[in-house]
Amino acid sequence: MSNTSYLIRGARPLGAAPADLLIVDGLIAALGAEAAAHAAAGGATVIDARGQIMLPGMVDLHTHLREPGREDAETVETGTRAAAKGGFTAVHAMANSNPVADTAGVVEQVWSLGKRSGWVDVRPVGAVTVGLAGERLSELGAMADSRARVRVFSDDGICVHDPVLMRRALEYVKAFDGVIAQHAQEPRLTEDAQMNEGEVSAVLGLVGWPAVAEEAIIARDVLLAQHVDSRLHICHVSTAGSVDIIRWAKERGIKVTAEVTPHHLLLTEELVRSYDPVYKVNPPLRREADVMALRAALADGTIDVIGTDHAPHPSEAKECEWAQAAMGMTGLETALSVVQHTMIETGMISWADFARITSTTPAAIGLLADQGRPIAVGEPANLVFVDADARWIVDPYAMATKGRNSPFKGLELPGKVVSTFFHGHPTVLDGELNTPVPTNGDL
Repeated sequence: MSNTSYLIRGARPLGAAPADLLIVDGLIAALGAEAAAHAAAGGATVIDARGQIMLPGMVDLHTHLREPGREDAETVETGTRAAAKGGFTAVHAMANSNPVADTAGVVEQVWSLGKRSGWVDVRPVGAVTVGLAGERLSELGAMADSRARVRVFSDDGICVHDPVLMRRALEYVKAFDGVIAQHAQEPRLTEDAQMNEGEVSAVLGLVGWPAVAEEAIIARDVLLAQHVDSRLHICHVSTAGSVDIIRWAKERGIKVTAEVTPHHLLLTEELVRSYDPVYKVNPPLRREADVMALRAALADGTIDVIGTDHAPHPSEAKECEWAQAAMGMTGLETALSVVQHTMIETGMISWADFARITSTTPAAIGLLADQGRPIAVGEPANLVFVDADARWIVDPYAMATKGRNSPFKGLELPGKVVSTFFHGHPTVLDGELNTPVPTNGDL
């Protein structure tokens, strides 16, 4: 047996009873008693995972890798290292790079950088409009036909506010079963907005970002998706009202999916009283009632997936006055722990549910054939092993991402990624980065 074989002993698939697992040449070769029997025939590397939870590798539909153009904030290399440490085996890289990922050439560049890095599967997200300007559609078909095979399109960071353009985009992507991922923010209602609109913004004297600015766009777009019978995905849902609209749309069979970020499941607008720009984000941190509504919606399936919206920034963009600070938070290396804390430890979901919202469903939305697969013989070995009983203190300076703008700095969180396997290769072992998958030269 070659050194591409690993016998994982005693892990608990989806939190169930312990079982051994054998990985051979990137695939799950055996489970249970058969795994040990097969491994005994040759030299598999043995890894003791007793007590650990075994999950399919996590898939993020919403990551900012910043490259090309903003390598001071993040690169594909550093961002994917962070993803591997966080338990991810696939990430979707948002289009707001410089140049914008609005052509086949740019998305292929990002895709190639991901292949060369080898830490996770990097799937570029194509821009809906040229330059994110909201004036004309980008090369949707060319990006879909490129080597990157783009299926998710978004102007994230900016709303596709023109309803005619949004309709055309939804119609266009039907040809290849693509999906438009909308950043729901009515621009006129959020001019100069700094935080959630409400009592706290009034006290602090900061311009408010009203909930209706998100909800109005979602309401419009689910109706457009129904009208043209196309797939719509709502990025970073943040309000109770948005949940109600999405639930209404799903009850009518409209093809809408939605994501929530880990930070919107835990943090509230009250933190803005500190004026610490680490809490400045778009959409903004909302009320406690919104947080509770988002948790309930994730538990009942109204919200489909976790999307980190990992948004690293250089220190000078955050260590400044609130009004001048950039919006965004890091999230790849804390996502699993925050979801465990807010959803699993509260009894709202199980580890099997966790696999659905962080792996199976996001892979299905992004049409990733070899991600989010069941833990079964013959399936690709994209796996993460978690010590659910571990506790750790968040230290942004110990992270693999370039960004130090974690809103969870100093918090004690549960759950630690012990190992990540990407196509059968251990990218993370004993909680630390190991080695990437070797580049096969097939670029």
